[in-house]
Amino acid sequence: MGLSAEQIRDGLDALANREPGMARALEAAGYPEPRIRERGYATLLRAIVGQQVSVAAAASVWNKLEAEVGAGIPASELLARDFDTLRACGLSRQKQGYVRSLCELVEAGALDFTALPADDEEAIALLTRIKGIGRWTAEIYLLFAEGRPDIWPAGDLAVQAGLARILALDARPGEKETRALAEPWRPHRGAAAIFTWHCYNNPAL
Repeated sequence: MGLSAEQIRDGLDALANREPGMARALEAAGYPEPRIRERGYATLLRAIVGQQVSVAAAASVWNKLEAEVGAGIPASELLARDFDTLRACGLSRQKQGYVRSLCELVEAGALDFTALPADDEEAIALLTRIKGIGRWTAEIYLLFAEGRPDIWPAGDLAVQAGLARILALDARPGEKETRALAEPWRPHRGAAAIFTWHCYNNPAL
């Protein structure tokens, strides 16, 4: 469960009290809607399926996989399918490697989505053990599916662009600068991240 509307509002209000640019942008653009994903294996599996393809193509592959192995695409059932069967569902060789990595960790009990480490960096390190899951995907999962309040995906281009608008910067900051600029915003960086997406290409700003 992601951050609630109340948590986002409280976090942004706290930041607006210490950051003039945030206060100005919040007054102009208003509060963003929550972004919520289901906690668990299926959400990360969807992330892998959706990499580098359109939303429509990802939905088509997902539907084919569910038709082949059942609703929710159980990890054990996916592991039991051979290469050609999964290829027919739309999974490339590379993505099959990623999917099997995820399923094997789940089946081995090495990845318990109900008990990820409380420390954000430890949780990111665990999730990125899955082939095909990088830091950005792990951060998005922890923010949207777990509602961790201080996740800051500084490598996201829209976060960088939104931050530039909020702070009235001359150019989009790089990842390192984006991380440094938000350091004083702990422990509300999750709400700030959601707000940067809200501000990205927002005509009110």
